[in-house]
Amino acid sequence: MKLLKWGFSILAGMAILVYAALVFIGQPKIEQSMNRVVAHDPFQVGRAARDLHNRLVIADLHCDSTLWARDLARKSTYGHVDIPRLQAGNVALQMFTAVTKSPRGQNYEENTDSFDNITILSLAQLWPPSTWNSLTARAVYQAEKLHGVAARVPEQFRVVTTAGELARALAERNKTQGKAGPVIGLLGIEGLHSLEGEIGNIATLYDAGYRMMGLHHFFDNKTGGSLHGISRAGLTEFGKSVVRELDRRSVIIDLAHSSPKVVEDILELSTRPQVVSHTGVSGHYKSPRNISDDLMQRIAEKGGLIGIGYWKGAVGDISPENIVRSIAYAVDLVGEDHVCLGSDFDGSTTVAFDTSELAVITREMMRRGFSEERIEKIMGKNTVDFLLANLPG
Repeated sequence: MKLLKWGFSILAGMAILVYAALVFIGQPKIEQSMNRVVAHDPFQVGRAARDLHNRLVIADLHCDSTLWARDLARKSTYGHVDIPRLQAGNVALQMFTAVTKSPRGQNYEENTDSFDNITILSLAQLWPPSTWNSLTARAVYQAEKLHGVAARVPEQFRVVTTAGELARALAERNKTQGKAGPVIGLLGIEGLHSLEGEIGNIATLYDAGYRMMGLHHFFDNKTGGSLHGISRAGLTEFGKSVVRELDRRSVIIDLAHSSPKVVEDILELSTRPQVVSHTGVSGHYKSPRNISDDLMQRIAEKGGLIGIGYWKGAVGDISPENIVRSIAYAVDLVGEDHVCLGSDFDGSTTVAFDTSELAVITREMMRRGFSEERIEKIMGKNTVDFLLANLPG
């Protein structure tokens, strides 16, 4: 009996060691290999650019930070986004976008949904068992994580779901007299395979707080074809029903990762404007990740937004100078009222800076001769105005 007790004790001790290794060694190593910042000397941002940057209301339309095990309430030495670094970068509003399934390699050319990285990640990060086999549960869990951050640090961060809540949160930030106010978070989702083929799960995601939903990620699903899938098809009948239900609920549709035919179908079917939350512009950088300039113009003509990203697949050269060249091309293409920031921070991307260093983009816009009004629009006003007009009332 004593030997049996010793055996159980040894097994329990081994389990604790394995758990500790996953939490304190394995999880950080996984993310450090996926979300990298190129080593660089501190950016030199002059006083004029810094003063302007600190006056701006800055918004970013896409990051995948809820996917990872880091505590977003605490400043980290790796990854791209957390609340302290958002405050350091003077970011007022951040869209946190949940990833629920991802194929091996995340190939821009062609993918099937036969292998799933997120299943492995959920096990490695010790997500609840309910998430291991349910994509809907994975989305709900990531929303709960973000709401949990807001509950723990309400003076630094809050999640909003309506235009009224956003307006009140922005007004509160205006009262901080130059100090970093609470960061405002919103919830988006990357791919409605998370519906698991059930239109009723839109209500589940909506109740969890999701207010922006993209139909696709890296593979085709029941709603239609992905930009990186096999079929390149347009909306299915199920997809059309999903679009109508999203419109009915005033959920913003994100066109990122959808096939050109799906984009065309949504532009014709939906009664509301859409966004491409994180992208490059094909005329600036030819990439299978970027849809045509013509489609970008049609999205803007309908009142939509184009969020310019910071990673190689979207813009090629990831330097701040080239990111602003991409922004300038987009402004020339669709107008300054339809261009915004869509970083794809923490989206398994390598970037030149994290969110705390965002003033370098303001600096580059000034160097390029952008007016203060144009800089203000691109850095956040366009996104804020769009959300105030299109979030549920």
